[in-house]
Amino acid sequence: MNWVEEYGPRESMEYDVVIVGGGPAGLSAAIRLKQLAAEKGVEIGVCVLEKGSEIGAHILSGAVMDPRAINELIPDWKEKGAPLNVEVTEDQFLFLNEKGAFKTPNWALPENFRNHGNYVISLANVTRWLGQQAEALGIEIFPGFPAADVLYHDYGSVKGVVTGDVGVGKDGEPTGNFQLGMELHAKYTLFCEGARGHLGRKLNEKFKLDEDADPQVYGIGIKELWEIDPAKHQPGLVIHTAGWPLDTETYGGSFLYHIDNNQVMVGFVVGLGYTNPYLSPFEEFQRYKTHPEIRKYLDGGKRVSYGARAITAGGLMSLPRLVFPGGALVGDEAGFLNASRIKGSHAAIKTGMLAAEAAFDAVQAGRQGDQLTAYPESFRTSWLHGELNRARNFKQWMSKGLYLGTLMVGIEQKLLGGKVPWTLHHRHRDHEMLRPASQCKPIEYPKPDGKLTFDRLSSVFISNTNHEENQPAHLTLKDLSVPVNVNLRTYAGPEARFCPAAVYEFVKNDDGGDRLVINAQNCVHCKTCDIKDPTQNIVWVTPEGGGGPNYPNM
Repeated sequence: MNWVEEYGPRESMEYDVVIVGGGPAGLSAAIRLKQLAAEKGVEIGVCVLEKGSEIGAHILSGAVMDPRAINELIPDWKEKGAPLNVEVTEDQFLFLNEKGAFKTPNWALPENFRNHGNYVISLANVTRWLGQQAEALGIEIFPGFPAADVLYHDYGSVKGVVTGDVGVGKDGEPTGNFQLGMELHAKYTLFCEGARGHLGRKLNEKFKLDEDADPQVYGIGIKELWEIDPAKHQPGLVIHTAGWPLDTETYGGSFLYHIDNNQVMVGFVVGLGYTNPYLSPFEEFQRYKTHPEIRKYLDGGKRVSYGARAITAGGLMSLPRLVFPGGALVGDEAGFLNASRIKGSHAAIKTGMLAAEAAFDAVQAGRQGDQLTAYPESFRTSWLHGELNRARNFKQWMSKGLYLGTLMVGIEQKLLGGKVPWTLHHRHRDHEMLRPASQCKPIEYPKPDGKLTFDRLSSVFISNTNHEENQPAHLTLKDLSVPVNVNLRTYAGPEARFCPAAVYEFVKNDDGGDRLVINAQNCVHCKTCDIKDPTQNIVWVTPEGGGGPNYPNM
C-alpha cells in the first residue's frame, strides 16, 4: 500500500553507492569502496542496508572457506582477528547406502573436494567481523532496515531503494506505530541479497537479465550446529557424502564439519529440481543423521542451533546479465556459488570487490545511472571466472543421476582438470520439475526421537526466529484458490513438505473442505517456497525490519 499521500513525503538520503544486503558480498563491496577512496584521498558516501536484526543474523552456510578472496580484500585479516581459526586437516568423501559407506580414496578425490589451506568457519561470525571492519572505515550500516522496493528515475535507471514501512497491522492499515519507509538514493545501487533475492527477482523481470542464460537452479541447505563428545571431536575434519537417504536420481548430499569448541556443523543439501512431491528435504536430513557413519559423531551430543537457506547451483551457465542502468547484482544474488566445491563465500567477496571497483571508477569519473560494464568485464578476466568455467558442467551432470554424474564429474575434474571442449545446459526451472502425486510413490518418514532427530517446530524454536505478529504476512499468494485447487489436488500439497519451518499446513474447514494456513511467523527466510512452488503462486516479500531468524554461530 502506498501511504505517501496521507503520511508523506518520505524522508530521503543521498549516497554515492547504496548496498542492499549486509552479507559477505555487500560488506566486501562497501569495504573495497572505502579502501579505494582512502588510496585516492577522496570521499565516497556508502551505506549498507541489512534486513536482519544485526549483521550476521540471517547468515547461514556450511561452511568451509577458501581464503583466496579475503586475502585480497584484507591481507592482514589474521592480525585483525578474523574468525578463521580452524584449518582443514582431513577430507573424507563417503558414498552412503542404508547400512554402510564407501570411502573414496584420497588419491581419487578431484580438486574440488580437496580443502587443504581452507578453513572451517561460522560464516555468520565472519560476516559480523566484516561488519566491524566496515564500520571502522566509516561505512553506515543499517541493520533491521529491509529494502522493500526499487526506485527508478523517470528515464528508467535505478535511482535507489525504499525501506519498508513500519507499523502496518495485519489488516493492512497503519497502527499507532506507523512510520513511512525511507528513500535511499544513489548514483549506483549494488544488490547483494543472497539467493533468490526479493529485489533481484524484480530487477530480473524488469530488465530481462536472464534471457540469455540457462534457467537458474537451486538447492535447499538445512543445517544444525551440535556440541559433541570431546573424544569424538577432530577439529578440521571435513566429511562430505552422497547417496542415501536420497535415491540415485535425486541430486543432493551432505556435509559434516568439525569446528572448534567441540562443535560440529552438520547439514544436508537437496536440489530443488526433485520430482516427487512427497519428498521432504527436512525429513531427509533427519534420516541422514541416523546413518551409522554420521550418528557415531552425534550420539550423546546436544543440538545447539538450526537453520535453512536456499543456495544457487546453476553456476556459470546460469549467470544473468550482471549490470543494468544504475546498478548491479553481486554474490549469490547473481548465482556465483561454485556448487562443485559447495563454496560461495569467496565468490561473494571477490564479486563484491569487482563491483566496488567498477562503481568507484564510475563515481570518480562523474558518471551516474549508466551500466557498470567494467564489472562483468573484470569478472571475465578474473580467477573466479576460471574456477567457475572449470566447474560449469557439474550440476548438469549430477542432475542425470548419482552414478553417471559422479563418473562424468570425475572424468572432467580429475582426469581433464576441468578443461573440456563441451558445455551442458539446464533446460528447466526447479518449479517445473514436480510430477503429479498420482505418478509418484508416497515416502514414509519415521517419527523424530527428540535426541538425534527432531520435528520442524522444535527446530524453528532454536533458530531464534521471530516476527512482529501484527503485520501483514510476508508470504503472499497471487491467487488464494490455487493452493487447494491445484497444489493440493494435483501435487498433494508439496508446500507442507518442502518448507523446512512448518510455515505451510493444510487444515480442514468445518464443512470438510481444505484450506491452506500460512504460519508466517515461523519463516526462516530460506526462500524455498518462492522457488519450488509448482504454480509460482507464492511470492516472498520483505517482512517488517529485523524479523526472521537470529543465527548466533551459523
